Amino acid sequence: MTQDVQQPYYYPGTHWRFGFVPSAEIWNGRLAMIGFLSAILIEIFSGQGVLHFWGLM
Repeated sequence: MTQDVQQPYYYPGTHWRFGFVPSAEIWNGRLAMIGFLSAILIEIFSGQGVLHFWGLM
């Protein structure tokens, strides 16, 4: 006896999952590294801290 297998509505590799899942944490880490590097580059090239650069201090 064979059973019909239903196809998923999405492909498992392309569906975005929310919450504390590995893919979300990887993107969070990547964006944090980009932000930190940006802050360091602002300080190096402008000679000011990030808050001074934006005029917040």
